[in-house]
Parts: sequence; C-alpha cells; structure tokens
Amino acid sequence: MHFSLLLSLLLPGITSSYNIVDDFSGLDFFDRWDFYGNYDNLTLGDVVWLDEPTAFEQELALVNAAGNVIIKVDNFSNVPFNQKRNSVRITTQSSYDLGSLWVIDLVHLPFGCSVWPSIWTLGPDWPNGGEIDIIEGINLMPSNQYALHTTPGCIHTTPPTQTGNSTLVDCSQPSGCLVGELAPNSFQSGFAAADGGVYAAQFDYTGIFIWFWTRSNVPPSIVGSTPTSSIDLSDWGPPSASYVNTSCPIEQFFGPQKMVIDITLCGEWAGIPADYQQACAGAGPTGICYNDNVVGSGANYNDAYFEIKSVRTYTTAVPGPSAGVALGGKSNGSGSAFEIWWPWLLAGMMLTMM
Repeated sequence: MHFSLLLSLLLPGITSSYNIVDDFSGLDFFDRWDFYGNYDNLTLGDVVWLDEPTAFEQELALVNAAGNVIIKVDNFSNVPFNQKRNSVRITTQSSYDLGSLWVIDLVHLPFGCSVWPSIWTLGPDWPNGGEIDIIEGINLMPSNQYALHTTPGCIHTTPPTQTGNSTLVDCSQPSGCLVGELAPNSFQSGFAAADGGVYAAQFDYTGIFIWFWTRSNVPPSIVGSTPTSSIDLSDWGPPSASYVNTSCPIEQFFGPQKMVIDITLCGEWAGIPADYQQACAGAGPTGICYNDNVVGSGANYNDAYFEIKSVRTYTTAVPGPSAGVALGGKSNGSGSAFEIWWPWLLAGMMLTMM
C-alpha cells in the first residue's frame, strides 16, 4: 500500500496547515538578522565573522542578479600565517516558539576542505534552551547530518518511519544525537548539481522533525507556496529525522529558537586531525587544516558559499499549544501524547510488516 494512502486511511480528517510568519528573501532578506561581528570564539574556527557594514562592503553578504542571497567565505584575500579569514554569521532577531515550522530553499551549500557550514537554531541560555542542527557538514562530506543538542536526559528513540540513519542517541553528548541523511544530493557538489533543494524543520510539542528534498522531489505544497500564503504538510511524506517527545520532552529541553546561518573554517570539528585528514589529507603539504587551507590566496574557497532562495517561518494554524503530528498534522491541543502519536506509530508498524 502506498504510504500517503495508508496515512489517509489511518488519519482521516487531520489537517496540517501552517500560517506564514516571516519571509526572508530578496533585497529585504538581511533586514531582520543580526551579524555576529567578532571572531569565531564559539567553535574555535579560523574566521572572523564580519559586522554588517563590512560584510556588505566586502560582498560576503549580498543579493545576486537572480534575487538569491549569497553568504560566503572570503575567497579573494591573501591571508598571512596566524591571521583568520573573513566569513559571515547571522542570527534572526525573532525567536520562534513551539508550534513553528521553518522551510529553507537553497541552490548551493558551502563545501570544501576546512569548510564547516551550518543552518541551525539556538535556544536561550545554551545549552539549556536546546539546539537544532538542520543543515551541517564538514570538509568533503557527501551527505547532510542532523542533530539535537540538549542538557542531559534527552534521548533519541528512532520511530519506524524515519528515513534517515540514526547513530548517536544521547543528545547531551558533545556531538549531539545524530541522524544521517540517506537521500542523494543532500550536501557537497551533488546538492548544487541537482539545482539545490529544500530543507524543512517542524518544532512541536510532539517532537522535532526534519525533511530534505532534492529539487526534483520538492512537494507541490512548497513549490506552490508564496511569501504570504499558508502551507500544508500533508504531501510531505515521512521525515528524514524524527525526534519524538516520548524519550525527550520537547518543552522541557527546548525554549524559543533563533535561526543561525554561518560558515566557519577548521575549528572543533572540521579541523580535528582525524576528521580532516580522512577526506583532506592531500589538500596541502602539511596535512594541517589551517596551514593548508586558510592561509594563502583563498582561491580554494570558491565553493564556500550559501545561495539561498528563501527562508520562510510559519506557525501552526491551531490556537494554543500545537500538536503537530510528525507528518504535519495537528490536533486541538487537548489530546495526550499517546492520542496524538498512536496513528503515526501504527502506520510505521504496518509499513514494517509490508
């Protein structure tokens, strides 16, 4: 039986409408974001995240002729030894509470040896407010990696309908609880070659759910959406990463989230010798991330940029606490977690028996 048909039989009458809150796109994209304006003192990367005027002046943040937003690493300056390379980190001025949805449409993701890009969300008083990594990878990783970061007590229990590959499950560990994307073209050069794609994340009392679609598979509900329209999730299918609240009460570990877009270099992940040398040992004569990449002309950073069509944020159309079933459904907020979740879990169990 087809998955969508099975769900329609199991979940009759369930709707999945979200109302638009913010549309970040085009010439107005940067109006409601804050630029970091300091060196990377968070992940110890070898970059200076520029302030807004300098980022625009150096054209590391701009809107191109196609109307898409570019956020990039400096690929034109000659950086001497012991100096850092310029880059950009921006954070939304608004925070988004439970019942929110983020849809990110991109044409190109940064990649290359030493490159560490991320689009993620951050709660207040980190790590107490939680962190959701929607897009993240390093060096020449071929696929995207999802993660949650929390204080101790949040465990990722994988439901049967998640399409990604769970690895580490304790969200309080330094790497977080990880899910690897298995669909093709989710990162590196394959993403751009496929004309990019769309990532979406649902932040709800019932859990946190993240989807990826390469361009040719983007659902009609997203293709047909506008900067002012609501959106329906009923054609989205199962998520790549499903962090259900049964083993991680979302309201306990996550506060209102701000979105962050940044690119750093080397640092606490991309620059770790074991991780760096696995993919990039031949990138330069020393085998050291900083020495072989950050220093010099910067020509090796020609692919170290985001090209973003839009970032749209939504809120549930249901007043009061949302109860968004993982595939985009909702309830009136009066049902228990079991009442909300049992149809989806039953669908997953039936799928495993087919």
